[in-house]
Amino acid sequence: MPLCLDLEINLKPDAKSLEPIYDPAQYDAGVPFDLLARLRAQNAVVWVDEHTLEHWPGGKGFWLVLRHAEVVHVLKKPRLFSSALGATQMMDPATGADLDYVRKMMLNMDPPEHTRLRRLLMNSFTSRAIAKIETAIRGHARAIFDRVLDGQSEGECDFSRDIAADMPLLTLADILGMPQEDRYLMYDWANRVIGFQDPEYKFSNAFDQERGSAIAREAMRLRPQADEHGDMPNPRTRDGMPDLYRYAHLLAEEKRRRPADDVMSILLAQVDEEGGQVSIEEFENMFWLFAVAGNETLRNGIPGGMLALLEHPQAFARLRAKPELLPLAVDEMLRWWTPVLVFRRTAAEDTELGDRRIRAGDKVVVSFVSANRDERVFDDPDDFVIDRTPNPHLAFGHGPHFCLGAHLARVQMQAIFGELLERLGHIEAAGEVSYLRSNFQRGMKVFPVKWRKA
Repeated sequence: MPLCLDLEINLKPDAKSLEPIYDPAQYDAGVPFDLLARLRAQNAVVWVDEHTLEHWPGGKGFWLVLRHAEVVHVLKKPRLFSSALGATQMMDPATGADLDYVRKMMLNMDPPEHTRLRRLLMNSFTSRAIAKIETAIRGHARAIFDRVLDGQSEGECDFSRDIAADMPLLTLADILGMPQEDRYLMYDWANRVIGFQDPEYKFSNAFDQERGSAIAREAMRLRPQADEHGDMPNPRTRDGMPDLYRYAHLLAEEKRRRPADDVMSILLAQVDEEGGQVSIEEFENMFWLFAVAGNETLRNGIPGGMLALLEHPQAFARLRAKPELLPLAVDEMLRWWTPVLVFRRTAAEDTELGDRRIRAGDKVVVSFVSANRDERVFDDPDDFVIDRTPNPHLAFGHGPHFCLGAHLARVQMQAIFGELLERLGHIEAAGEVSYLRSNFQRGMKVFPVKWRKA
């Protein structure tokens, strides 16, 4: 047997050892960084079988893309690596109808459909609208700390729920033109969708119906209930989120009747190159994307940034001494934590990637959390370097699907941590962190901290 062939066989990981990559239950204890590092050192791309596990239905297997350069290559070639053919989640849609449903979302589209909707949405974020949102974000950060501190000199709180969760909800309500009293609908919707693998999140019911708007009360009449086995309907189907879609439908009708100066009102008034407008159904799907994806990513990114500072006290001290480093620190928080772990593409034709032969129809899963610690790109990748420059992290993706909310996400994180640096003289962990059970989103459900005012 040739030496090179023998070496390749010896380095090929066995299928069972790769189960922590896709088994949601493994993420209760955190990301398997050691496993990803070992795989990344040997290959840019590895094949992963999908076994049927207690919390995973199994599947046909996928190519896991581990290194930064190969992840970028996949993301910038949408015609070769499609978002639409199999959608963008690691788990395959259960039925053809489910696949058809998710393909109506911009996240799961390819050009030219994706290009048209993205252009309309980008045009809706006018400079005036962004300036208004940025001003509101700074006010939201002050209000959040006012509520948490409540005039006390010291205390305890859950950083995830009490500080991080409200910022994206408040900002998204501004963007979507929602009444602020309805914002915890988005908290519940995001929990049900992103946390569908976590038994504590899939029944989320934090919204107070008594304080909601008339639109919210009507939508809540359609909120799905658990079946006789205690299971909720699949939130990744339209039938699983009827309350969200009803709310979006009623909100769009209201904005068409009485447009305001929020981003979604501007979007509904946009006219594309062929004279068409965003349909109500397209608006509903965009609303889903903002209310769920736009919410959960930042809600988990902010606690991840706090954990980075607490685990690296020298970096934290340097940031306190030089708060002007905050913009760089925020990008390093996003790289070090990486809220979105993976995204899926499907090969549209035969190709090669990282010396592997990819066949048309193969599932290709890019690992952002691995690429963001690629030693070929980042020196000391496991360390938290407060002023890392350059920092080409992929927390917001890359290519035509690069996150539209990247700028506003950075602004929100800078507002929260800027307020923290100014108003808290000390903050420390006050108990065990509870992680989200998810192989898609890296999140914290509980993050107890003690604080003392400056």
